[in-house]
Amino acid sequence: MQTYRLAKTGPEVSAIGLGCMGMSGMYGPSDREEGIATIHAALDAGVNLLDTGDFYGMGHNEMLIGAALKGRKRENVVISVKTGALRDPRGTWLGYDCRPAALKNFVAYSLQRLGVDYIDIYRPARLDPNVPIEETVGAIADMIKGGYVRHVGLSEVGADTIRRAAAVHPIVDLQIEYSLISRGIEDAILPTCRELGISITAYGVLSRGLISGHWQKGQASGKGDFRGYSPRFQEANIDQNLALVEELRKIAEAKRVSVAQIAIAWVAAQGKDIIPLVGARRRDRLTEALGSRAVELSADDMDTIARAVPKDAAAGARYPDAQLQHMDSEK
Repeated sequence: MQTYRLAKTGPEVSAIGLGCMGMSGMYGPSDREEGIATIHAALDAGVNLLDTGDFYGMGHNEMLIGAALKGRKRENVVISVKTGALRDPRGTWLGYDCRPAALKNFVAYSLQRLGVDYIDIYRPARLDPNVPIEETVGAIADMIKGGYVRHVGLSEVGADTIRRAAAVHPIVDLQIEYSLISRGIEDAILPTCRELGISITAYGVLSRGLISGHWQKGQASGKGDFRGYSPRFQEANIDQNLALVEELRKIAEAKRVSVAQIAIAWVAAQGKDIIPLVGARRRDRLTEALGSRAVELSADDMDTIARAVPKDAAAGARYPDAQLQHMDSEK
């Protein structure tokens, strides 16, 4: 597995990271044993970047990762944790709390659930509108001095916030959605990160399965699957979006690879400073995703993909309007 350094001062991470959110019910029921087996398979294949959030399953995801890492060498794993999101016992989203005191409280619980002495990359999941980003980053910097965290990351923030954060402490990466059908970062956010030497860890590279080649119209989202609320999966938009997938399928078949492998390879081809996070929660999906590393996209391939899936071709926004209104990256 090829590795790249995040920013100039960050950790060396594998060319593909494993996003673990789906192992804790965000896409409907999940299988604990299969989740642990998938993490083990990823680590055995050379994937060292595991991404989670302390609010995924209200701590379930961190405990799952902690169980998977027992008996493994801590220094061989890079753990990225998002924090600050608030949920009630029913799973309802209640907002964000990124005050310094709150973050120091949250990190203490994360360390216990993960069963580790430090977290490699710690980041606010979203910008807290009531707390200046300087205070949030300053609190994480304090935890770095204390040895509880190694690096500062950001998530779903805009160019101005990135600059303000980087003025307080070096930022190793911005975690943000980026895929063939979610390319908003190309306008201002990606250029800003490249100017400042900040890497991108891209989630949603398969748009929550929509452009994986496996999603079918009428496929039930199931209880607890937030895709049921996603505009791109709604009846008014799904036909147009799946038509784009069929165009990708033609390209994939010509290269004798899968649609998912084409989509992941496209993100990886955008630069060595961009690390795709794949949300595989089963070993077979992980194997497919890792196969994207062998997919070589020529200039002609990239042009063909651009014609098949033009920028802004997707129908529907990437999140419901209520969520987009609170996302700094969308301003």
